[in-house]
Amino acid sequence: MKKTIFNLTILLLFAIPVFAQGIIEHAAPGFDSLRAGIPHGRIDTISYNSVTVGNPRKALIYTPPGFSKKSKYPVLYLLHGIGGDEKEWLKGGTPQVVLDNLYAEGKIEPMIVVMPNGRAMKDDRATGNIMAPDKVQAFATFEKDLLNDLIPYIQKKYPVYTDREHRAVAGLSMGGGQSLNFGLGNLDKFAWIGGFSSAPNTKIPEQLVPDPAEARQKIKLLWISCGASDGLVSFSKRTHDYLQRNNVPHIYYIEPGVHDFKVWKNGLYMFSQLIFKPVDTATFSKYPVVGAPAATNVRNAKYPQILADHRVIFRVKAPEAQKVQVDLGRKYDLVKDTGGLWTVTTDSIGEGFHYYSLLIDGVAVADPASETFYGMGRMASGIEIPFAGGSYYALRDVPHGDIRIRKYFSKVTGSWRQLYIYTPPGYDANTNEKYPVLYILHGGGEDETGWATQGKTDLILDNLIAAKKAAPMLIVMPDANVGGAAFDESVLKTFESELKDIIIPLVEKSYRAETGASHRALAGLSMGGIHTLYTGIKNTELFSYLGVFSSGWIQARQADIAAAQYDFMKTNAAMINSNLKALWISMGGKEDIAYRNCQLMLTKLDELNIKHTYSEYPGGHTWPVWRNNLFNFAQLLFK
Repeated sequence: MKKTIFNLTILLLFAIPVFAQGIIEHAAPGFDSLRAGIPHGRIDTISYNSVTVGNPRKALIYTPPGFSKKSKYPVLYLLHGIGGDEKEWLKGGTPQVVLDNLYAEGKIEPMIVVMPNGRAMKDDRATGNIMAPDKVQAFATFEKDLLNDLIPYIQKKYPVYTDREHRAVAGLSMGGGQSLNFGLGNLDKFAWIGGFSSAPNTKIPEQLVPDPAEARQKIKLLWISCGASDGLVSFSKRTHDYLQRNNVPHIYYIEPGVHDFKVWKNGLYMFSQLIFKPVDTATFSKYPVVGAPAATNVRNAKYPQILADHRVIFRVKAPEAQKVQVDLGRKYDLVKDTGGLWTVTTDSIGEGFHYYSLLIDGVAVADPASETFYGMGRMASGIEIPFAGGSYYALRDVPHGDIRIRKYFSKVTGSWRQLYIYTPPGYDANTNEKYPVLYILHGGGEDETGWATQGKTDLILDNLIAAKKAAPMLIVMPDANVGGAAFDESVLKTFESELKDIIIPLVEKSYRAETGASHRALAGLSMGGIHTLYTGIKNTELFSYLGVFSSGWIQARQADIAAAQYDFMKTNAAMINSNLKALWISMGGKEDIAYRNCQLMLTKLDELNIKHTYSEYPGGHTWPVWRNNLFNFAQLLFK
């Protein structure tokens, strides 16, 4: 009995995973310096016959200290960049030194490292125009060379394991893109995948990981790293964002640096310590992100940078300024250095889109490093904080519609005006098809550009239509600013006339729009929600669907307007309920500034027996909420 218990204990000991690695720290100085008095591995050149290319090809191979043909080893295939060849890592990264030092410290598993030429063509030298189409194509062709020629050669000539759990692929720049493309595209061949500063050859995430469930099951480690100031960081970030949205475990590590070997050597240093060992995915999210440029930055602008915990680093050059602040809802004071650069790191900022301004000696200005948006009643900067739940407005490989601008003269306002209109995929090709129309209105301090840019209307509808979750439709985004105080009844009445007498006839004359109430919807956020209430409720012969986002009659400022509408509802409740297929009301939770006004209105609607649907989506009075409102409301329409 005692022997049985002992044996069971031993079995359990080996059955329980032992997570050898914690967080691997950034390389310390000297990690790549040649050390005396330690065992060293060996670098050799090999030649293998490539059926793919049609001639022999060369590669370098590193065998670890104490290499023995009597042992078996896992293999890392380490790929170079577009301007390099099989010797690029050797010349710029001295991988044998990095790995020898790690072996001496007992930090990595014994492994063979193969450094091939990733340019799979007969003349594979890095000469002439390295960006020539045939040379770029050769990097894609290398997938076949790697799988069908090089890996079989290594397995025949060297004592290596042949299963996927003992095979890794990683690379820098173009090689980083290859590693992600080949590794994620061949999960039956590779369990360990690393991309260092992956280049534009990296496939879009939906093609890289079309089946997130399979990826979660098969990948042992997926490593993505880049320098924060690398112009290619966006390619790493888009992959990370997709993986995060789809719950695929991976390490995303952004460090200070640019597109050079300082970053790539550290990538090898850290990645090599994690592979061919037990993996604890719980540690993955703890790797720091030094800061990646915001997606809303203008081209090549390094700041603002967003940290992993959604703090933001702002940096502005204003050597003559006496005081600089950033107004992001809360004001932050920037600190000036001797070179005239002002810097601050904010608190953690909520996910999604935020307006902000720089205050330079008290004057509010747009950040020249940021794209600008009309909001806050003027042009302002905007910053997009990554949102894990934002997959429904991600740019995907689906058919795309267009956003068009239409200028027109309004007899109501006596002025030239413009609206934006979304036409669904296939609009220009399907010339015999007519479409229902959603008229959607912006909030106070914004204009017709709001839903088109901040709201990501086109991406939301493109994805919904592709998934067959929404009917193809036109979406008209007009300018609801018609002069006067935004919430006065005179302004509400003027826009009602603008919409009924000018915009709807213009759209139905100029575009292939279905007519009749069953083919029209009206919605809006905040101020646009009030317009929707004012115009929609008393014109249900025009609109069968109403969407009210983060809105409600403003008490006590609009008490008289609200009272008049409630009287109308009381008298016409049966007609309203009969005409409307949906009165959909949504709020951003209790933190939404319109929450109380909305709750008062909902109580009144219940008293008057007006049918409606209420929804909450946390996030306050912000664009992430309204994007989600459109996503859900659009799925209810025209069915």
